Amino acid sequence: MNLKHPPAARKSSLAVAACLLALTMTWAAPSDSTRAAAQTRAGCISTPDEYLSAWNNRQIRCVSPLLFATTYSRGSTTLYPSGFWYAWGVSNTNLERYLTLRGLYGDDPPKVGIGILSYVGFPDLESYDTPTDLAVYTLPQDTQVQVPSFETWFRILDQEFGNTGAYPLAAQIDLVLAYSRLRPNEDVVGAFQTVTGCRRDALLRGQDLSPKIGCNRDFLGAIAAAGPSPYTTGESKSCFQNFASRYRGAKNAAAMRGVLYQCQDVGYLNTGVGLGYNTYANPFICKPAAKQTVLQKYTGREFILPNMAFNDLPSYVNIELDLGKPFNRGFLHSGYCRISDRGGASAGSASGSASGSG
Repeated sequence: MNLKHPPAARKSSLAVAACLLALTMTWAAPSDSTRAAAQTRAGCISTPDEYLSAWNNRQIRCVSPLLFATTYSRGSTTLYPSGFWYAWGVSNTNLERYLTLRGLYGDDPPKVGIGILSYVGFPDLESYDTPTDLAVYTLPQDTQVQVPSFETWFRILDQEFGNTGAYPLAAQIDLVLAYSRLRPNEDVVGAFQTVTGCRRDALLRGQDLSPKIGCNRDFLGAIAAAGPSPYTTGESKSCFQNFASRYRGAKNAAAMRGVLYQCQDVGYLNTGVGLGYNTYANPFICKPAAKQTVLQKYTGREFILPNMAFNDLPSYVNIELDLGKPFNRGFLHSGYCRISDRGGASAGSASGSASGSG
């Protein structure tokens, strides 16, 4: 999900959070025998080449959980820019939805390309113009794939750096609770505002993080102490080390949110529980964005995995995404689907229950 949260830049209840935390927190790319068993699902795509064939033929098929995907800037040699410690990825749940999107809107390619970027959580898509591709790949054996909850990030930091005191448990708890106590009409952008002070309307307009949009001192101080983002000249591990050694402000939820934002691309649309979310219209709900519920704007599952070069992957294919022209994407707000030519069915009914995709 490269450039998921550029630097210019569910009904989330305790029950939802509890369900997500019940998921296995770490997954390892399986052994050959386990791979073989997982690939025996009749008719399911099990290799990147098979996925590319289905994509080209606009087939809607099931996909093996052994396949992963990441969107990345065209021409890159790594899943995420090389300074990132972890890359963001999705697995078969999203890959199946991408085939559905391609099947429904293959005659209108920008709805497919922009729809995928929206589904994985890109902001500022009205103006986005970076050539972007989709990599579909398998992972080396025993690669660790993890659910990117806030708790997972802090466990990773403790494992890598030891208990430095930079991430107090009380601050972690406050951060988690801010995201797990949302009312049905509240979303993660609101949680981000509550924690950091950065105003929701300004974030959604793509304004820079600053005191001018309400961002508080501790959030901005954590970003400053961490140093350059890996999107520019920084490097994730150095970024976290800089924060631990340089930050002198209050070690609270705002500071925790700031260091994750700066060092590992945990942007303001991130849910903290391993589900995707966007304020744009869900491509599989036949309503304008303003008429979709918060729950309907949650999308698929997301994961983090060690960032690596494409040449280090056992197999992969590249799919170029057609994004169309910036500022010509009204469907992001008005909704993707109209009455379909396929027997009068809407896109939502043609693809099954959209809100159950994740």
